Amino acid sequence: MFKKPLHTLKTSAPLRSSDRRKLKQRVIDAFTLDPELGDALVPEGILTIKFNTHLDEPGVAYLSPEASADPLWFSLGKGSEELIPSVYTLWKRPDLLPFLSTPPAVIPILVGGADLMIPGVVHHPSDLKEGQLVAVCQYTHRSKNGATLSVPLAVGRMAVAGDRIQDGEKGKAVFVLHVWKDFLWDMGGKPQDMPEQRPLAALVDQPESEAAEGDEEIPVDKLTITAQPAYTPAEISTLLQASLLQALSTKIPASAFPLSASVFYETYILLFRPAFPHSVLPPGAGTENSSDIGPGNPQNITIKSSAHKSLTAFLKAMDKAGLLTSKTAPKQNELLVTAVVDERHPSVAAHRGFVTLGEVEARAAKKAVNEEKKREKEEEGGRRVEVRELCKASGRTIGWVEGVGGSPKTLYEPTELRTLLNAYITDKGLVNPREQAYVNVGLDPLLLGAVVTPPKKGVPQKEVEFMKRDEVMKGLLDGMQAWYEVRVGGREVVLKKGALKPIRVEVKMRQGRKACTLVSGFEAFGEGVVDAEEMSEELRKICAGATSVSPRVGGPTGTVEVLVQGKQAKVVVDYLTEKRGVPKKWVEVVDLVGGKK
Repeated sequence: MFKKPLHTLKTSAPLRSSDRRKLKQRVIDAFTLDPELGDALVPEGILTIKFNTHLDEPGVAYLSPEASADPLWFSLGKGSEELIPSVYTLWKRPDLLPFLSTPPAVIPILVGGADLMIPGVVHHPSDLKEGQLVAVCQYTHRSKNGATLSVPLAVGRMAVAGDRIQDGEKGKAVFVLHVWKDFLWDMGGKPQDMPEQRPLAALVDQPESEAAEGDEEIPVDKLTITAQPAYTPAEISTLLQASLLQALSTKIPASAFPLSASVFYETYILLFRPAFPHSVLPPGAGTENSSDIGPGNPQNITIKSSAHKSLTAFLKAMDKAGLLTSKTAPKQNELLVTAVVDERHPSVAAHRGFVTLGEVEARAAKKAVNEEKKREKEEEGGRRVEVRELCKASGRTIGWVEGVGGSPKTLYEPTELRTLLNAYITDKGLVNPREQAYVNVGLDPLLLGAVVTPPKKGVPQKEVEFMKRDEVMKGLLDGMQAWYEVRVGGREVVLKKGALKPIRVEVKMRQGRKACTLVSGFEAFGEGVVDAEEMSEELRKICAGATSVSPRVGGPTGTVEVLVQGKQAKVVVDYLTEKRGVPKKWVEVVDLVGGKK
């Protein structure tokens, strides 16, 4: 929603005390909060500001009174009463919304403007409703303290109900409305330090003292984890060894070594853990300590959960098994992996491959990228500009339009007018019997008066008996008032009187022998199609050259032109037609250096 700069942004203004109290009550009621917390989330002096997104959707944001002016709340849509917390607010109160979690690889995709896909979901409450507001957190399982969650990094609306998010399902899980580092985020102070990650277990199994402070406890049976039954520590060790064998089967180059134990673990074990561990090693049942390890989620297959307990012990065991060689660096007192066996080793050759967690995460990230590209393509198609040339009865044509049952106030497309004309000609029997291409307009004073221009004062009326059908149509159009309509994605942007002229892209010489490209006449299409400042900035990046916006020389008052250094006509035309969706018919190129095109 905020992946691109806002189209318009009004000046902020302090909210009146009475309006601020109403806003606070709306927050308290919507999120079931204590009044004291309402004061913290809707502070005294809060500001309000109106905006339009890059898709021209209107909205209102509420900003903190501090110098950073952090956006705290926002609403989208004309007259919308729904308040949506910003990432800034969710950092203050992470439990304000129910959360879903996703791996670190997916977060940059969300920041790029994509929605959260079902394959990218790690945890979610199963009782979520379609359309419900939710937060999205980053799930990490490489901490010494086990699985952790970041503070919310995105806020969105459920695309499906929580019970429909299951393994193997496809499609979108969350329609993302606002995300960390987007243009709404950029309106605020943009703190560099993210709050510390929180242990996942603390969010699932809260102590009674913490729950009593107002934190909503998440029941374990309501938290859906894509998982299998628990593993014993010995089984975790077996799965870690299988992960190492999987990595060794990929032909790790000898030049990659030596590597520190921690880097080797991150690169060649964690990413090669089985994505579906139960298919590699079915978990044991009824063991005493299995409940201490947790479910058989691939993220839970870690050194800490294994029988080895430490990475050094595990790597030395693998050294003893002949799968790698290691030594302790004398100065750093750190274990180094100096070499590994190749795919010809008997243990590696006998290893049965499986789908790894790294492959699944990469596939999810790739799918998210593809979905984003598809969404952008749909968005570009959605902002395709449609121009309708219209006409309205005026002067000599009013009588004829009323005569065919039309209204002088109606705007007609030329095709509609031609249909009316053809029906009228047929109904009145005006087709010339000898020459079917001609119409006997002289037999019908009403039609004759509509299609023939009245003579100037003192000049006798020239008698007209018949005209070609196309000439009749042209005469009718010439007597009508021109209008035009511009729509973007089916949404009306401009409806104006007059004939629409194409956007002019002019290449000319300035300041001696320096060529430049001037773009003008785009105001008639409306700001929703082409904005001068936005076009100037985007063309500056595309052309890697200087651009500027200045009043149009010799143009109507208030019009401007965009100057681009160099002969950039093709680039500008591509920008207008492909990126802004303007039909090529409505872009005119004039090359004053090499002739008119």
